[in-house]
Amino acid sequence: MTVVLSPAHVQDIADLRQLYFEVYGHGYPVPLGSDPAVMRRLITDGTAHWLTARAPGGALVGSAVVVTEPGSRIGKLVGLAVHPGHRGGGLASRLTGAVCEEAFGTGRLDSVYATVRVVTAGPQHVVVRNGFRPLGLLPNAVEVDGCETLALFARYADGVLERRAPVAAVPDGLSALLAAASTGVGIDYGSTRGAPGRGAVPTAAGAEPIELITAPGFVRRRFLELFPQPGDRFFPLHTPNAVLAAADGSFEAYADLDPVAGSCALVAVHPRPSAVAGALEGLMVTLTRAGADYAETLLPLADTEALEVFLASGFVPSALYPAMRRIHDRLHDYVVLSRTSRQIDFRTTAVSPLLRPYLGAYLSAWTSTYLPLHEVSR
Repeated sequence: MTVVLSPAHVQDIADLRQLYFEVYGHGYPVPLGSDPAVMRRLITDGTAHWLTARAPGGALVGSAVVVTEPGSRIGKLVGLAVHPGHRGGGLASRLTGAVCEEAFGTGRLDSVYATVRVVTAGPQHVVVRNGFRPLGLLPNAVEVDGCETLALFARYADGVLERRAPVAAVPDGLSALLAAASTGVGIDYGSTRGAPGRGAVPTAAGAEPIELITAPGFVRRRFLELFPQPGDRFFPLHTPNAVLAAADGSFEAYADLDPVAGSCALVAVHPRPSAVAGALEGLMVTLTRAGADYAETLLPLADTEALEVFLASGFVPSALYPAMRRIHDRLHDYVVLSRTSRQIDFRTTAVSPLLRPYLGAYLSAWTSTYLPLHEVSR
């Protein structure tokens, strides 16, 4: 039976919502599959590549989207869904390949990334078959059907990885992650040396309590006032809707807070990422009270000072995104660091062989962060 792929149209929204409900039930935490206003905007404003799949009788049986934003040269594969009655025939892989080819065909993207559920191995196979490379694991990253771990993958445009800017040294805590990336992405980090970290960061009493402001319009205006130049802010496809401010005014941390998914992305810190030194414990307490059991941040691999602050405050290196950001004619590597307030349980995850080096790297980093050395040696 031939399934026809075609661009999504506004008149498809009702059928798309029904598809996402049949695939995910009420547990799908992304507005793309449930909020008609968001869906209409993505279909009409030119920032998304959205393909649908219809069976010969006209029933909508599949969907896949690559969302983009002006200036970042990065896309994200989201909303991949195939009706239960049409699985097993390669439709998910066909949709993934087609929507990525369309997105890269514009010439405006250096990479497309995907966060993939690991409750089964199937989604991992789909992206790998379509040229995606494993970048890491994000433990406890989202609340879907319980607390789930996601895997991060990326697909690159031709020649992008060859234009990376080299990094001379990184904190020792990143060594295992770089070794995993050397295997998973095929990049040689042998010339990047490790350097001892700064150790525990003392609590900065003057930075507490942390005040949380959840007023999206105000937060966005304030964010743009503090970071007026596009080059001053970089966390693709995340818009801050909350700000965590130190009571003494020493920093403002801008966050994309999603209590429904139980997650938070720390998008930017003013005046600089390392300004949160000593205050991250209080910040995490505030986020947990706001419903986010998982927090992540994105830092340049070359920003040793900021990396050491987050590593010393309980954030674990979870993923490495090589060649993530283009500056002039060079591309720069970034690191995802994460922290979760829930117990991590990998027993229900289906970690493919490609991801196992990242699992080992995460476990090694988590152990060195949270277990005393005398406990590890027993």
